[in-house]
Amino acid sequence: MSLLPDFKILDCTIRDGGYINNWKYDKKLIREVYRSLSKCGVDYVEIGFRGTEKHFDKNKYGISRFSKEEDIQEAVANINGAKLALMADYGKIESDDFCESNNSMVDLVRMAVHKDNLKSAIKLLEQIKNKGYLVSLNAMGYTNYSESERKKLVDLLKAAELDYIYVADSYGSIFPNQIMQIFEPLLCIENINVGFHSHNNLQMAFANTIEAIRCGVHMIDCTIYGMGRAAGNLPTEIIIAFLEIENGDKYNSIPVLNIIDRYFVSLQKEYTWGYQLPYMLSGMFECHPNYAKELVDLREYTIEDIWKAMDYIKKRDSVGFSKELLNELIGDGVIGGMENVLRKESSLSTTSGKLQKMQESNLLNISVDSVKEHTPKVSYFNRYLNRDILVIANGPSLQEYKPQIDEFINSYNPITIGANYLGGLFKPHYHAFNNKRRFIKYIDSVNPESKLILGQYMPDKLVREYTDRDYEKIYYTDMLNYDFGINNGVITTNCRTISVLLLGLAIVMGARRVFCTGMDGYKNKDSMRDLHFYNEEEEKTDRELIVEIHRWCGMFIGQIDRYLSDKGQEGVHILTPTSYKSFYKGFENYI
Repeated sequence: MSLLPDFKILDCTIRDGGYINNWKYDKKLIREVYRSLSKCGVDYVEIGFRGTEKHFDKNKYGISRFSKEEDIQEAVANINGAKLALMADYGKIESDDFCESNNSMVDLVRMAVHKDNLKSAIKLLEQIKNKGYLVSLNAMGYTNYSESERKKLVDLLKAAELDYIYVADSYGSIFPNQIMQIFEPLLCIENINVGFHSHNNLQMAFANTIEAIRCGVHMIDCTIYGMGRAAGNLPTEIIIAFLEIENGDKYNSIPVLNIIDRYFVSLQKEYTWGYQLPYMLSGMFECHPNYAKELVDLREYTIEDIWKAMDYIKKRDSVGFSKELLNELIGDGVIGGMENVLRKESSLSTTSGKLQKMQESNLLNISVDSVKEHTPKVSYFNRYLNRDILVIANGPSLQEYKPQIDEFINSYNPITIGANYLGGLFKPHYHAFNNKRRFIKYIDSVNPESKLILGQYMPDKLVREYTDRDYEKIYYTDMLNYDFGINNGVITTNCRTISVLLLGLAIVMGARRVFCTGMDGYKNKDSMRDLHFYNEEEEKTDRELIVEIHRWCGMFIGQIDRYLSDKGQEGVHILTPTSYKSFYKGFENYI
């Protein structure tokens, strides 16, 4: 005899998992998923989204993004199984997109709704209900509702003709001790059932779901193998296995385990979902996982930096993901340790407008005037006046063209500055790090005869944990939205990658000509692993982000080149093959 109250299970693998593969499921897979879930005791299978080609490109998305009646019928024909559900996005669907229920195999229509559209969404759902369907309002981001917003929702639901209200733990931020407080007001509404859709950012999906069931929730969501965007969802097989122990007569985990073995293990390897650091951070700060993911993928910031950024995003009460807000964080220098450095030592009048804006937003507890009063002493300013300087970056060409690089160094005797890991290929005069993670990983590989030079945001306490070597600091502002410039030896921008930043450092050191090798560019690379000659293992990075980094680097190389030209000097000379083609000079011009 089960100790749990009666409730229903809705599996939304085909719908929620579609965020990963653009709903491009093989029809056979859809059919097998439905067959297996029906055998293991699931009450509802959400067969996909209902969408139209008015809003979604049929060439970009698979059949489960549209879930046409004929496709649904083909998928479940002659299988006596679970009831069917569909999801719809408010604002991208109309009542006319649903036929009368007696002409459809769908029983339940759910609608994802943000808090600004509750009233109009309820009206639309009531129109769909009048066609004979059960209907559910899925309140996105409910955990971020204020008390007054939650009361408003309850009042609307009391007067509405709906079957379900669903709480979506959109950012996977709930802990079990919060469940009763979240659901109690909704469970007190008469004539409406309550559902729960959990995300697994903090690995709490199972614990939260069990607690929600014990509190009296009427329906819970799950997906096979936890498949879903970001950290994924409550795994169907785990809740079924648990319930099989509680009530073996109704539930059977074997069918879902079989389909995992046959299909979903390989799907997970292909598309990747599940617990990862960025999704844990999004859960902690109740904000969209793309913020943490993109900041982690940039490989420029420590967890402390990202933690501060996520806290700032949370305070902005950001709903969903805003690329503009992320670019603002990066462009304005909100992250990366700028605050501490400004307090201690930097002063750049060119940044006063941004600093004033940040101060007004309570991001910096310092005055602009105080920033202007102090300028760091740049020890290497004009140290190598009128010398050639060669920056050694880490692109794959570095190893391929080593003989030519050696010949160039022997011929021109430049001051050399290496970046990150050189694998013993070269012994530069200076070895530079600006990324704390790479410093920790590669500091032991630095030649003892090379002088160490580190980005200004590298805390001395951290440095001393890994080396007792003397070092100098590279001073820059860490602001993306400013053109390259130099103010008393301080670079007045962040050049985004260490190799590009070192081009600026070469100018500060007084270079007559600035050369670079191994700066191959990002544009033609498919993953972060392809960017370095040593195939550094990194987390999977979106192609879009790689292209964006390429754009940033190209922009700053161009600015540095113009800076040199304006001073009557030769521009940037990239000696090895590069996707920054306008700056490629080639060894044939020098050796």
